[in-house]
Formats: sequence, C-alpha cells, structure tokens
Amino acid sequence: MARILIVEDTEELLELVADFFRSKGTFDVDTAPDGNKAIRLISENDYDIAILDIMLPGANGFEVCKALRGKSNCPIVFLTALGNESNILKGYEIGADEYMVKPFSLKVLYAKCLALLNRTDTELRKEIVLECGDIRVFPLRMEVEAGGRKVTLAPKEYFLLKVLVENKGIVLGRDRLLDLVWGVGFDGSDRVVDSHIKKLRKSLGDSGDAIRTVIGGGYKIV
Repeated sequence: MARILIVEDTEELLELVADFFRSKGTFDVDTAPDGNKAIRLISENDYDIAILDIMLPGANGFEVCKALRGKSNCPIVFLTALGNESNILKGYEIGADEYMVKPFSLKVLYAKCLALLNRTDTELRKEIVLECGDIRVFPLRMEVEAGGRKVTLAPKEYFLLKVLVENKGIVLGRDRLLDLVWGVGFDGSDRVVDSHIKKLRKSLGDSGDAIRTVIGGGYKIV
C-alpha cells in the first residue's frame, strides 16, 4: 500500500480528500492542516506521494515541497486556488510533478496520483544522471561525482549544484537561487549564495571551474 501525505488547511476539504483516497484501499493516508506539521511528518516518515496546498498556516506549500524534495524524489502534486502562471511555474521549478487548480475533481486527482506512482515506479528502475562536463549528479541517490571521484557535499551545496546543472548554460541570479534552494521564505542576505558557491567550487576541486560568475547577473555552470 502506498503512503500519501495530504496537506490542506481547510478542514472539510482535507477530510474529503483523505476519506476519498482511503476508500479506494490503495493508500495509507497521513494528513496535516498546516505547513509546520507537514514538515515534521516529512522528517519522521517516508512518503510515496504528496498532495500540497500552497497557502498554509506556518510554512507555505513551497517550503513544504522543498523540505520533501530535500529527503525524497517522490511525486508531489500541488492542489491550490493559486492558478496564475507565476505560481504554476514556481511549483514546477521547485520540484512538483503536477499542479492542479481548485475547484477540482476528486476522481481526476486520484487518477493523476495513480499515474504518477506508476510512472515513478518505472523510473526508479532506471539510473537518472544529470551531467555537465565531468560533473555527474544522481538525484535518486543524492550523490555527486566530479572528475571520476565521489564528492561529499552539504545538503545546500548539493541542491545548489543540482539546480545549476538542471539549468546548464543559463544564468541564475542570486534571488532566483535563493528561491530555488533556500525557499521563498528565506529572509537572510543573498550573499549566502556567494559563500555556498565558494564552498561548492572547493568541494568539486578542478571541476569547480565549470561554475562561472556572471558580473551583475549571478552564476551559471558550463
């Protein structure tokens, strides 16, 4: 039985979705009415799939997504009233597999979740590798190789490298990197990006030269 996390702050809707999924006999369902509880559940449990609202008390859905992506490659579905293009693009950029806008069909939501689980089960049998030069990132294992050697990175350095490689050749500004790696709720200085880039280059050794500084623009990997 697959384990699903459903995060929704409207009590009636949370119960409706959870009861529907339980009735199918396919899912073991955990629920959270706010982002902070969701992040706690993620730290304590492993999930096969998650359904997240965005506008939540405590941590928002984007932050919950980041927390889940930091631990797992399981499918993530955003289910939200926020249907504008910028939020949809943001959802996909930080790791969502599907984005549904309320109002919605329970049957369609369930069908999408089943399809994502089936696809993921197939993909997990494959070796997924992101490459740039002699840098190789293995997202399913959260491992990195550079110059033929395994490189141990701190979590933020790993996700920073992963974002850069996923956007190979594209200049990403500090604000964009903050959103993608640290989350939209981060309120520190954008100079934290510079310090982590410095550490990342050092960890990668000679391969770190692939990370280029673009004056007035940000960073890219080539």
